[in-house]
Amino acid sequence: MKLFILATLLTMSLSCFSQNNALKESMERGHGIYTDFCMSCHLPNGDGVESVYPPLANSDYLLKNREASIRGIKFGQNGEIVVNGKKYNSFMAPLGLSDNEVADVMNYINNSWGNKNSKMVTEAEVSKIKK
Repeated sequence: MKLFILATLLTMSLSCFSQNNALKESMERGHGIYTDFCMSCHLPNGDGVESVYPPLANSDYLLKNREASIRGIKFGQNGEIVVNGKKYNSFMAPLGLSDNEVADVMNYINNSWGNKNSKMVTEAEVSKIKK
């Protein structure tokens, strides 16, 4: 019985380590994508531009609207959204990213600038999101 419990704990630990490593690697790729596609509007620190481009830093919108956030990156964003209690009504053009790139940049922004979301966004999750 003790051996079974030990084996189970070891398997769980390895699984957790593997997921954390996968998230870290995804975030590293996502940082490059953010730099290339997002930083000019949302700025290097994720603060955005008040009344124009919403902040990604400490963003309640990212946490509460996972699917809509993914959809916005995947297909572009148009129309009013509320982020941290402030209204934004800007247009964001589709960026032309692959589903894997969308997942990577979501993992980066979901875990940067005060955001914390250990539930990894995957390519499979992104591929299921339609306009």
